[in-house]
Amino acid sequence: MEISSPGLVSVKEFSVKRIDGPSVSEFSDTLSVEEPLEIKITCDAGMDSIRKNISVTMRTPGNDRDLATGFLFTEGIISSKDHIKEVLHADAACSAENANSVTVALAGGFTPRLMQSDRNFYTTSSCGVCGKSSIQSIRTVSPFHQLEKRPLRLSADVLFGLPGKLKAAQTGFAASGGLHASGLFSPEGELLLIREDVGRHNALDKLIGRALYEGLLPLNEHILLLSGRASFELIQKAAMAGIAIVAAIGAPSSLAVELAKEFDITLLGFVKGNRANIYHTGEQVVCPNE
Repeated sequence: MEISSPGLVSVKEFSVKRIDGPSVSEFSDTLSVEEPLEIKITCDAGMDSIRKNISVTMRTPGNDRDLATGFLFTEGIISSKDHIKEVLHADAACSAENANSVTVALAGGFTPRLMQSDRNFYTTSSCGVCGKSSIQSIRTVSPFHQLEKRPLRLSADVLFGLPGKLKAAQTGFAASGGLHASGLFSPEGELLLIREDVGRHNALDKLIGRALYEGLLPLNEHILLLSGRASFELIQKAAMAGIAIVAAIGAPSSLAVELAKEFDITLLGFVKGNRANIYHTGEQVVCPNE
């Protein structure tokens, strides 16, 4: 399976001045690229064709098709890869405005759930939109919220080995120090897929979008590792994809823990070295030493 795929330039070099005590020197610094991406959909509706701008998100260029697909899925606008006819990305010959856009052409006869997009027309690179209405939306539109679950055992050796494997695969972070990552692992600890982005929720949308194309959903027999904190919107997206185990190198928020309990997602935080906090253990998962 593809672990990562080539995309557009995700880092840029900038000339900067560094102050070190009384001295000032010039050097070249590598920064993460952040640019807007407009996500559009088209669909046939009888005699007419509908074209709608769904969202603008600030993202790191690369894997934009995965991002658009994952966003439409985690927002409940589509629920299957069969709902997609093709995904069109403007090429570099287009204007800068059009180059930063992806159009998802939906399959004929499918009616998108556009009411789900009303809550999130604009998403920044640092946060999504959350609230009780969002929780209700997951219950309504997720195809996996009543999924029959098979028991999983998470070993301590596997858990504590995940951060090192994710860090070793974070090429964008290694270059700039400014990108978040989402990694998908097997229960045995094999890294199956990784996506990076300046926005943590974009990295997860890219990962879920690729998993949708690969036919991996639901991800109820996989482990999701987040390179930073576990916020509400990331647990929300995990719930949409049927993910059973979410581990984070950073802290979860209070609402993230509440949502994990609501959807019986095993949630671990501060995974580092040989330590981790277990905030919720889902019925499907047996955690280390339990």
